[in-house]
Amino acid sequence: MIQVFGHKAPDTDSTGSPLIWAWYLSDVRKTPAKAVLQGMPNTEAVWMLGKWGVAMPEIIEDVAPGDQCVIVDTNNPAELPASLDQAEVIEIIDHHLLAGGITTRTPINITIRPLACTATIMHDLMGADLDRAPAWVKGLMLTCILSDTLEFRSPTTTPHDRRVAEKLAKDLDIAIPTYAMEMFTAKSDVSAFSDAALLKMDSKEYTLGGKQMRISVLETTAPQVLLDRKDRLVAAMPAVAAEDGADEVMLFIVDILNEQSTLLVPNDFVRRVAEASFGVPVEGDSVVLPGVVSRKKQIIPVLKV
Repeated sequence: MIQVFGHKAPDTDSTGSPLIWAWYLSDVRKTPAKAVLQGMPNTEAVWMLGKWGVAMPEIIEDVAPGDQCVIVDTNNPAELPASLDQAEVIEIIDHHLLAGGITTRTPINITIRPLACTATIMHDLMGADLDRAPAWVKGLMLTCILSDTLEFRSPTTTPHDRRVAEKLAKDLDIAIPTYAMEMFTAKSDVSAFSDAALLKMDSKEYTLGGKQMRISVLETTAPQVLLDRKDRLVAAMPAVAAEDGADEVMLFIVDILNEQSTLLVPNDFVRRVAEASFGVPVEGDSVVLPGVVSRKKQIIPVLKV
C-alpha cells in the first residue's frame, strides 16, 4: 500500500492533496494507496474533511524501511519523516522551490510547477480522469486552491489556479465568496489551541544570519483574537524554538480580509530582521506590514539581517 503524505503540521493543501492523489492512484491507476498525515491538521483542514464527509487520515510519526511513499506539497527533507531515506519514494508532486536532499533508489516521477497549490497540479495531471471523480475529490481540490490562494488574494495566485477553482466551483454549484468565507471562519477559530500549538501550526524552517528560524504564519479573518494573545504567544516562543532546535520564532499574523500581516517582535534580533527585510521602522512589540500575505513569495524571499 502506497502512503501519500505532505509536510509536517499539515495545512489544508497538505491534508487534501494526499487524499486526492490516493483516490487517483487507487481508483484510476488501480494501485492501492492511502493518505496519511504528519500531525493533526489545522482547523480549516478539519472543517474541510467534515464538509465533504471524508474521514480523518491516519496520523503517522515516521515511515518504515521499504515503505512506498508519494510526497506531495513539499520536497524539503526537514518537513518529512526522519526515516524517509530508508523508505522507497516513488513520486513527488509539489509547488515549492526545489530544496534538495532527497535521495531515491531508482528514477522517479517528479512534478514541481510554479502554481499556487499542489491540488491545481493534480487537476492538470489527472486530465479527463477527473471527470469520474466523486464530488468530495473536487470539493477538496477547490478548498485547497482557495486556501493556498487566500481566495485569489495571495500574490502566488496564477490565472490558471483561478480558472481551475472557478471550473470546480461551477461543477459543484458552489459560490466561491460564500464558501471561502466559511473556510476562513473555520481557520480563524483557534480557541482550542495552546499558544505553543499556534506557533507550530503553520511553520517552516529557515536559516538566517547563522540562526535556525521557525517562520510561522497564522491566517485569519479575526486578527484581533490572536493579537489579544500577543504577550502569551511571545512568552511561548523560546520553549517552542528550543523544542524544535531553533534559535528564533518569527510569527506573522495574516489578516486575510485587509490583506496585511502583523509581525510580532519579541527581541532585538527580530526587530533588526524586520527593519532590514521590510524597510519599516519598528517601535514596540509588533509591526504591521501592508500587503504582505504570502510566506512563500513575500516573507521568506526577502528575509535578511
